[in-house]
Amino acid sequence: MNEQSGETPAAHRSGEPVAMKLLRITEKARQDRKVQFTSLYHLMNKELLRDCFKRLPGKRAAGIDGVTKEEYGKDLEANLEELVGRLQRMGYRPQPVRRTYIPKGGTGKLRPLGIPALEDKLVQTGLVRILETIYEEEFIERSYGFRPGRGCHDALRELSEQVEHGRTNYIFEADIRSFFDSVEWDWIMRFLERRVGDKRVVRMIKRFLMAGIMEDGEVRVGEEGAPQGASLSPLLANIYLHYALDLWFEKEHGPKCKGRAILIRYADDFVVCFENRDDAMRFGAELTERLAKFGLEVEPTKTKVLEFGKRAAGNAKARGEKPGTFDFLGFTHYCGKGRDGRRFRMKRKTAGKKFRARIVEFKEWIKRHRNRPLRWIMQQVAAKVRGHFGYYGVTDNLRGIDRYAEVVKLLLYKWLNRRSQRRSFTWPEFQEMLKRFPLPKPRILVSLFPRL
Repeated sequence: MNEQSGETPAAHRSGEPVAMKLLRITEKARQDRKVQFTSLYHLMNKELLRDCFKRLPGKRAAGIDGVTKEEYGKDLEANLEELVGRLQRMGYRPQPVRRTYIPKGGTGKLRPLGIPALEDKLVQTGLVRILETIYEEEFIERSYGFRPGRGCHDALRELSEQVEHGRTNYIFEADIRSFFDSVEWDWIMRFLERRVGDKRVVRMIKRFLMAGIMEDGEVRVGEEGAPQGASLSPLLANIYLHYALDLWFEKEHGPKCKGRAILIRYADDFVVCFENRDDAMRFGAELTERLAKFGLEVEPTKTKVLEFGKRAAGNAKARGEKPGTFDFLGFTHYCGKGRDGRRFRMKRKTAGKKFRARIVEFKEWIKRHRNRPLRWIMQQVAAKVRGHFGYYGVTDNLRGIDRYAEVVKLLLYKWLNRRSQRRSFTWPEFQEMLKRFPLPKPRILVSLFPRL
């Protein structure tokens, strides 16, 4: 097999499970970082799609066709048979994504969210499964967003390692303006074709990008962007930034730095740890130029360089100032001390913007549902609180999640007392009700100390 072909006889063994075929692709991608895979699309068969269907979450909003997972699953085998037929003859045409809006982080603004049709979700999931076998061997180690076995807490843990035990003296905090709306299709195709030589895979992905967005009964087709909410979009975002940012930093910018420089990225959210201030300042200028080549812009109001690390607090105190803070993945990071009161520790608390957003979300929810049965309400509230603790209940943030729990209780008390035709609670009665329907108690669930 030459460098341009990823086709192997094993890939066409009819009796071999798809999982084994995917494993063979992974092994080849690991062995040869230049190989271009030319035979992938045949893996979009019933076996793969059946497994993808099982993985689709149930009871999610339907796309423009109104088909739910439950409805599609009633005649699953026949539906999959027909779907595979259309896929293999390239007769499959993705439908426009239904656009809806969700509140954006306590800003009063709305974030657009795309909801694909059920079959489109299924096909996109299949394509992601295939492409991940290649790109999981390609992506850099410190890219954490939307990758199997990785998550936000892993990125935060890596940041702790670099700041507390590395040679970090400066942090570059960055924000890419409207990233998902700005990615250029031509660049996506060019990046894909570096490893994917199967033209049917590339063509199908382009069809998804060109399917358009339905809003207010009208379909709009642009020339750039990847709808948030689509299964393919996070993977395409990682591929885009892998070539536009990660490899450039690791192979070009980083080696030119005078001191150590580490980039930690979660999707389009990233920070860079620098040892040397001049390196950090130079990175800002070069980053703007680099991203512009790929149609991306840095948001200047959310991008900064600050002194941060073991010496930052002492230096700030000598200047009569407080050490700076920065936000990353929903947390505000600040300089602190360990239990001995001497050793430097980077600590975290829920970012104010995120805290306000979560409170606004809960307030709007309880207002809408306050007249539902009490048992149902309390079960849902417990799930929401548990979910908040699951993400924000990290090392050093007990106060943050405790505050969230207290505000939720106050809002719950207020809006349960505004239920129409219902007897109001006194505060003691409300406390008794909480004994019958207890809410989770605030506790740290996630350790962000670096794993040994």
